[in-house]
Amino acid sequence: MARARGRRFRFHRRKLCAVAAYVAILLIALSFFTLIYLSRKGFDGGREHVSPQEDQSGLIPDQELWDAPFSLGLHTCIKPTARYKGARKSDRYITVRSNGGLNQMRTGIADMVAVAHIMNATLVIPQLDRRSFWNDTSTFSDIFDETHFIEALKGDVRVARELPKELESVPHARKHFSSWASTGYYEEMTRLWHEYQVIHVAKSDSRLANNDLPLDIQRLRCRAMYNALRFSPPIEILAKKLIERLRSREGRYIALHLRYEKDMLSFTGCTYGLTEVESKELTILREKTNHWKVKKINSTVQRLGGNCPLTPKEVGIFLRALGYPPSTLIYIAAGEIYGGTAQLSMLSSCFPNLVFKETLATKEELEGFTTHASQTAAIDYIISVESNVFVSSYSGNMARAVEGHRRFLGYRRTITPDRKGLVEVFDRLESGNLREGSSLSDIVRQMHDDRQGAPRKRRGPLPGVKGKARSRTEESFYENPYPECICGPKEAF
Repeated sequence: MARARGRRFRFHRRKLCAVAAYVAILLIALSFFTLIYLSRKGFDGGREHVSPQEDQSGLIPDQELWDAPFSLGLHTCIKPTARYKGARKSDRYITVRSNGGLNQMRTGIADMVAVAHIMNATLVIPQLDRRSFWNDTSTFSDIFDETHFIEALKGDVRVARELPKELESVPHARKHFSSWASTGYYEEMTRLWHEYQVIHVAKSDSRLANNDLPLDIQRLRCRAMYNALRFSPPIEILAKKLIERLRSREGRYIALHLRYEKDMLSFTGCTYGLTEVESKELTILREKTNHWKVKKINSTVQRLGGNCPLTPKEVGIFLRALGYPPSTLIYIAAGEIYGGTAQLSMLSSCFPNLVFKETLATKEELEGFTTHASQTAAIDYIISVESNVFVSSYSGNMARAVEGHRRFLGYRRTITPDRKGLVEVFDRLESGNLREGSSLSDIVRQMHDDRQGAPRKRRGPLPGVKGKARSRTEESFYENPYPECICGPKEAF
């Protein structure tokens, strides 16, 4: 009897131990899931209790923020092919008036180098645009190394510093060459040499097609753009000094082309986030600028279509969502920001470590540059090309040129915001349907997985677009010179 009671006791004890074990497991599991829930609430639902400087950068590997995308063994290849015919002696001349800002002029000049080669003409050093928004009086040699330009191209095209005196008074053929033209078009234009010895080109921008040109012409455009058009020594020297100062602060930096400037906002008709007085000022500027053909613009439609520059506030949200910490050093590559300190404060509240060339350089170092917008833009350009990460708030001429140059130099990390997609995200934040935190970060990072500057071939025209309008929808050759100027691992340099 005693042994039976002992067996029953041991059985009940084992049963109680098993129940206790099950209860303990349930409590541990409940605690675990509670912890996860509270953590997610801390990032998402409870964001109002978190400092606006806080971010999720610790969750993202450092290389995903800073390293260059994998280049797949691609390398530059700009040497002429065996079929290429170099510069030939010619008593025919092309003079050019380059139009637009710095990078519009640069791409136009590179195009005109190729045009002079096709037409077997001597290219006279181009005249730069002095009538643009900035009214810059800089000459070619103020911005570019003129001697280097001539020497670098001597195997491709003859370049003269000026038109020979005896040809200054002879009749010139004044031409507005067709936009996005083929080599066949310029071969046909050689008929002008039967009547004229000098052709003057009134505009240089977009004179050649992006695609379907001979390989040697495309590579010549790259040699002109990336080798021959070197900036003048004073610009190069100061830019390199500023890069060294940036590197000495944090070791690495983001160059942000913050295209939130008066001319761009007026041109695009984008007034979101501005006061009524500011909006009216931009409208008046647009109406008074003769060469801006579109006068009436619906700002809301522009923004929803992704046609507006990101505001400084939006840029701050964007970079924080990507995972960049508040301590990130950001160089602002831009002119005067419209709205000044009031607009910039919305970015600096997220990223207080902002610097400009005016704060990085001394007053004496900038003296001589400050009244020449194209020269200061050249300084911004060099610093942007050499940055660890380049981000543009708008896909204008500089953004496209910097992106193409960084691709050419080895696919340095270049982030191109999906402005149309981001507008929807920002509006959800504004309405309270989305909060900053891990959910926002997931959305933004996924949206930009393929917008980090990784290798890809240049995009062609949009489907369904016909005629000359097709060329307008193509990706610019200078934005992405692959495949003509960038080769695979088994291809020749």
